[in-house]
Amino acid sequence: MRNAPKSLLCAAVLAFTTGALAQSYPTKPVRLIVPFPAGGGIDFVSRALAPKLSEYLGHSFIVDNRSGASGTIGTDAVAKAPPDGYTLLATFSSHTQNASLYAKLSYDTVRDFAPVTQIATVANILVVNPSLPVKTVKELIALGKKRPGEILYASIGNGTPSHLSAELFDNMAGIKMAHVPYKGAAPSMISLLSGETQLTFTTVVVALPHVKSGRLRALGVASLKRAAVMPEVPTIDEAGVRGYESNAWYGLLAPAKTPPAIVEQLHRETVRALQSPDLRGSLTNQGADPVGNTGEQFNTLIKDEIEKWRRLVLALGLKAD
Repeated sequence: MRNAPKSLLCAAVLAFTTGALAQSYPTKPVRLIVPFPAGGGIDFVSRALAPKLSEYLGHSFIVDNRSGASGTIGTDAVAKAPPDGYTLLATFSSHTQNASLYAKLSYDTVRDFAPVTQIATVANILVVNPSLPVKTVKELIALGKKRPGEILYASIGNGTPSHLSAELFDNMAGIKMAHVPYKGAAPSMISLLSGETQLTFTTVVVALPHVKSGRLRALGVASLKRAAVMPEVPTIDEAGVRGYESNAWYGLLAPAKTPPAIVEQLHRETVRALQSPDLRGSLTNQGADPVGNTGEQFNTLIKDEIEKWRRLVLALGLKAD
């Protein structure tokens, strides 16, 4: 290659360096930042996935909860982390909703991240404390019209998926409930179980054990098809609010400019983990559907979701505090 063009030599050196880097990756523990407190759906999914990645890649994947500001604090930490594969983001639907809810973010939702894969999808579900005298979606709507502003619904924070799901429901059902935001899924659920609040929209992953124990009553699933783990619970669409849909997704992202070979390696091993019978069974038993698509497909989902929620945020005049 003595007379080869300089550009070809640079490309060859880059390919060799990137390949060598991927072959040696990882050489130390990897931080998997979850931008929400422990106890939520993304926390459960991340803690189920991390041991598999540790097993397959030979170094620990450590879940690091960096909560606050609807997930933007932890997300910003990953956006600004060195693009070397040692700091990753395990996030969910709020990642795309924040793009419209915040007037100005310290990172770009698309440009500052390299999508690895969508981990899973999960249906949101409307659950109520049994003390609320309703057993169906139609009864809830009737009560909401009779007592506007009196039904208290909990969310995991302003501008989060649980908040937007409830706002969408209010808008489509023609009622107005009162929003009570909490800092994460755990305190939100505690408030609902104690009767401090009366209902919430959460993921099937979070709600399932409480519905099974009878401590919460499920009124409707927020997807357009029933959840396999709760086949007896109707969708909100079929229960009376036609066209209502508010699903959640979980995904894995790396900082932008992470070497493609490392992103591909993370993708390959994450998909392998999602195909393993034990992890797949753990996720499906909790109501999450494993995905493991390509980074390009995941990136398309992110862009589509940004536009979908942008329209809702603008229509309802919502914003994060």
